[in-house]
Amino acid sequence: MIAHDAYAVEPWCLRETTLHLDVLPQSESLFALSNGHVGWRGNLDEGEPHGLPGTYLNGVHELRPLPYAEAGYGYPESGQTVIDVSNGKVIRLLVDDEPFDLRYGALHHHERVLDLRAGVLERSCEWTSPAGRTVRVRSTRLVSFTQRAVAGIAYEVEPVDSEVRVVIQSELVANEQLPPLGGDPRAAAVLESPLEPEDHAAEGSRLRLVHLTRRSGLRIAAAADHVVRGPETVRTATESSDDLARMTVTAVLKPGETLRLEKLVAYGWSAVRSLPAVRDQVDAALAGARSTGWHGLLEQQRGYLDDFWNRADVEVDGDAEIQQAVRFALFHVLQAGARSEERAIPAKGLTGSGYDGHSFWDTEMFVLPLLTYTAPESVAEALRWRHATLPEARERAEQLGLRGAAFPWRTIDGAECSGYWPAGTAAFHVNAAIAAAVVRYVSSTGDEEFARQTGVELLVETARLWRSLGHHDHHGRFHIDGVTGPDEYSALADDNAYTNLMAQSNLRDAADIVERHPKEAAALGVDDEEAAAWRDAAEAMTVHFDRVLGVHEQSRGFTSHQVWDFAGTRPDQYPLLLHFPYFDLYRKQVVKQADLVLAMFTRGDAFTPEQKARNFAYYEALTVRDSSLSACCQAVIAAEVGHLRLAYDYMGEAALMDLKDLQNNTRDGLHIASLAGTWLALVAGFGGMRHRDGTFHFAPKLPEKLGRLAFTVQVRGRCLRVEITDSVATYTLVGGEPLEIRHYGDPLTVAVGDPQRRPVPEPPALPEPEQPPGRRPAHR
Repeated sequence: MIAHDAYAVEPWCLRETTLHLDVLPQSESLFALSNGHVGWRGNLDEGEPHGLPGTYLNGVHELRPLPYAEAGYGYPESGQTVIDVSNGKVIRLLVDDEPFDLRYGALHHHERVLDLRAGVLERSCEWTSPAGRTVRVRSTRLVSFTQRAVAGIAYEVEPVDSEVRVVIQSELVANEQLPPLGGDPRAAAVLESPLEPEDHAAEGSRLRLVHLTRRSGLRIAAAADHVVRGPETVRTATESSDDLARMTVTAVLKPGETLRLEKLVAYGWSAVRSLPAVRDQVDAALAGARSTGWHGLLEQQRGYLDDFWNRADVEVDGDAEIQQAVRFALFHVLQAGARSEERAIPAKGLTGSGYDGHSFWDTEMFVLPLLTYTAPESVAEALRWRHATLPEARERAEQLGLRGAAFPWRTIDGAECSGYWPAGTAAFHVNAAIAAAVVRYVSSTGDEEFARQTGVELLVETARLWRSLGHHDHHGRFHIDGVTGPDEYSALADDNAYTNLMAQSNLRDAADIVERHPKEAAALGVDDEEAAAWRDAAEAMTVHFDRVLGVHEQSRGFTSHQVWDFAGTRPDQYPLLLHFPYFDLYRKQVVKQADLVLAMFTRGDAFTPEQKARNFAYYEALTVRDSSLSACCQAVIAAEVGHLRLAYDYMGEAALMDLKDLQNNTRDGLHIASLAGTWLALVAGFGGMRHRDGTFHFAPKLPEKLGRLAFTVQVRGRCLRVEITDSVATYTLVGGEPLEIRHYGDPLTVAVGDPQRRPVPEPPALPEPEQPPGRRPAHR
C-alpha cells in the first residue's frame, strides 16, 4: 500500500494523495477510526463505492451455526461473528440532482490524511459532475477518545465556478448490503440483515434507530444530531423508517459560499437493558457531545493524544518509512484498546470483520505488553474482561474434564468459537498468556488492588488447569501432553517447550500471589497443599533437549521428524495450510510461526546465550512465517543473538504488514498484533528491554542503518526515556522517584535530573542463519 505512489512517507500522518479504487478496501482499514468501543472503517463519506462497509461496536455480535462433517463431544455448537451496526458515517451529496459519486464525472483532486496527532481523518476533493458543475468537498471525521460513545463528522461543500443547488442527505442506515460472504451459506443467511427494528425517530435535527439482533439478543441504539451552517437559502427536513433515519439539507450556493454540516453520532448497546434505557443512553451521550461541540471534541481529541505521545512515542532516525510505520502502529493499537473497558481487544481491532471479530491469545501476548508500558489503564480493563468470562472458562474446563479455567482460543463474549479443535481447544497456552499479562501489569504498575480483585483469581484458575492437564511420570518429571503450541503446523504435541515454560511461570506466579494475598486465596479454596503442588509441578517441568544437535526441541521428538521438502515447495504454495493437508504438516519439521523462538523471548531465563544462538539458527531454517505474528518475535531474538541486519529486515516486515498488505488480507482489517510487534521489535529487539523480577534490563544495539532510537516506558508511575545511538545509551527519568535498572547486567540508578550514559558494545560478527528457500524477509 504505502509503496504505491499515492501514499507519502511522513512522520506524523498517513497521506493518500490520489484515489485508487483498486486498493479502496485496504485503505478503508488503514484509515479506520476507533476508540476500542466504537469503530468506523475509513469508507468514503458518501458510502459508495466501498470495499466493506463497517461500523462496529465492541462486543456486538450475532450467533451463527458451526457446521461439522462429523460432530464430536465438546465441539462448540455455534460461533459468533461481529456485525455491521447502524452506519452513521453516510453523508450523501447531490449537485444539481447529480449524485456525488467518484466513479462518474471528473475527479480533479482527492486527498485523505490520517492525522496521528490530532486523531482525525481529513478528506478534501474537487469534482466536476457529468453535467459540468464543479464543487469542492471537505470533511473531518473523528471517533472520540474522551467521550466513549461518540463519533462525528464535519462536512463542507462549496461551488467552484458557478451557482449550484446542493442536497446533503445525512443518514443512519441499518442492515446495509454487504459484499457476498464465502463459506457456509447457512452462516451467510444468518448474517444477512441481522438487525430487527424496534424503534425509529426523526425530530428537528435529531435521528435515532434502535434494533435487536435476531439470535444473540443484543439491543443496539444509534442517534445523530446536526448543526447546519450556510446561506439563508438553507432548508432542512427529517424522516425515519425501520432501517433508515435521514436529515436532508438543501441550499443554493454561489461561488464563495459554503454549506457546512456538523454531525454527531452516539452509540449504545446492551444485552439486558430495556429499549427505553438504551434509547435514553444514546440520547444522553448525544446531549453531552452537543454540549461539548465539534471544536471542543477536536480539542479533547488532541489533548488525549498529546498525553499519549508524550509517554509512548518512538523516534527512529535513519529510516523514514519505519518512523511513520511505528507511529501508525502505536496509534492503531491505542485505538484498539483505549476505551474497550471490560471488552475484548479483537485481533483486527474494530477495523474490519476479519477473523469474525474474534479475540485470540494475540491480545495478551503481543498487544498488552505495548499497552502495559504506554497506556496501562487499558490493560487493566482488558484483563477485567477476561476475568468477567471466568464462568464460561470454568464451564469449558469442566466439559474437558479439567480443573480451573480453560479460556477460549477465539471468542467475542467468552464462549469458545473455534470449530477446529487441534488448533483451538488444544492450544491451552492462551491461559499462560493471560497469566503472564496479569503478572506483567501488576509488576509494572504496583496495582495491588487489581491483583487482589482480579489477578489472584485469574492466576489461581489458570494454574489449576495446568496442574490437572499435566502429570508427573515415574521419574517425577512433569509433562503436558497432547497440546498445540504457537506453531499451528505441529498440533497435539507432547511437552511443547513454549507451553511448558509458560505454564511453569504461571504455576510459580500463582503460588507467589496466593502467598501475598492469603485472604483472597482462601476465598477461592486454595490451601498450602495446592500451592505446594503448583510449585512441585513447576520445578519438575520437562523441556526436551536434543544433545546430538545441541538444540532444544520444540516438542518431544520434534527434531527426529522428517524435514519438510522446502526445495520442492513453490512460492505460490504458501501459506502451506491452504495447499497441503494438515496431516502432512503435523508430522514434518516445518514451523508456521515462532514457537521455541518465542519461548526464548518470553522465558529468556531458561536458556543460555549459546543455546539461544544455536536454537535460533536451527529453527530459522524451518520457519516459513505463514502467520503475521512471527516476524516480530524473530526480530527480537535475531537482535539478541547478534543478527542485527536480519532483525532489521524482520522488524520491517512486522511494521509494514498492513501498510504494504504483505499477506493480501488488509482489506479485512488491520493485524493489530503485528502492529504491536513493531514496537516489540524496536523496544525489546534493538532496545534489548526485558522486564524480569520487577527490574528493567536493557541490552541495546542498533542495526547499521539506524542512527538513533528513542522510546519511553511507564514504570510504576515513573516515566523512563531511553535513547540509543551506535555507541551510547542514555537513560533519563522524566518524572518520579529514582529507578534502578540494569544495562547489560550492570546495575545503575536513574534519577530526575541525573541521566545515566553507558557505552553500547560492538555486536559480534556472526554468519547469518539460513531460511527456507524463498522465505527470507525482504531486505531493507
